[in-house]
Amino acid sequence: MSLLTPDVPFGLPAFALSDDQIATVVDLVCRGCDAARSDVTPGMLEVPTTIVVRKAMRRVKKTLGLTNLQVRGEVELEDMATSDPALLGRIDITLQFLHQFGDEDAYVAVECKRVRAGDSALNGSYVAKGVDRFVTSQYATGHDWGFMLGYVLALPAADVVDAIDARIRKTYGEAAGLTPETTHALSLAVLQGALSQSSSHTIRLKHIFVDMLPAAPVSSV
Repeated sequence: MSLLTPDVPFGLPAFALSDDQIATVVDLVCRGCDAARSDVTPGMLEVPTTIVVRKAMRRVKKTLGLTNLQVRGEVELEDMATSDPALLGRIDITLQFLHQFGDEDAYVAVECKRVRAGDSALNGSYVAKGVDRFVTSQYATGHDWGFMLGYVLALPAADVVDAIDARIRKTYGEAAGLTPETTHALSLAVLQGALSQSSSHTIRLKHIFVDMLPAAPVSSV
């Protein structure tokens, strides 16, 4: 019998997030992306962009004095149920709140994808290689919440959202469509959708779209 007392409050599942914690994730992601824009260069690909964003999120976290969570780098997911050494996948950004510390399966997953108005390939990949990884339990198995972060490379953002919403509805059914929420001051759009992760579990995804066009250089004139 273990003599250790778990830090998780009784009755609070490690996979659950409170409304305040969800709002904290949205705020930190948006602030981090805004702080990272000055370091984003034209043509920068998804991985280096995410590295810049992740570092900016850590700086913002320290500035805000957020000591109840940690921002982690790209996380490799392993299938603990088998001896197969192959990885299930790599989540771009993960966070852990205090009640999740000590449980490697408990985290907040943020999957990042570049999107662009009129770009069916990028917008389609957002669903096929982003949203689908939550639906198939490749990411965030059994979690209540997951987060998608869209780096918008060409406006209008409404065109991007409409294209992704249509793709999600076509792939997962009308009930999976995106619902607009109050937009963060540093975002282009924030939406929410619920998807069936298994026959008995529904995961809710928060979709955050931010302006990631490289900031215009300051004129010296």
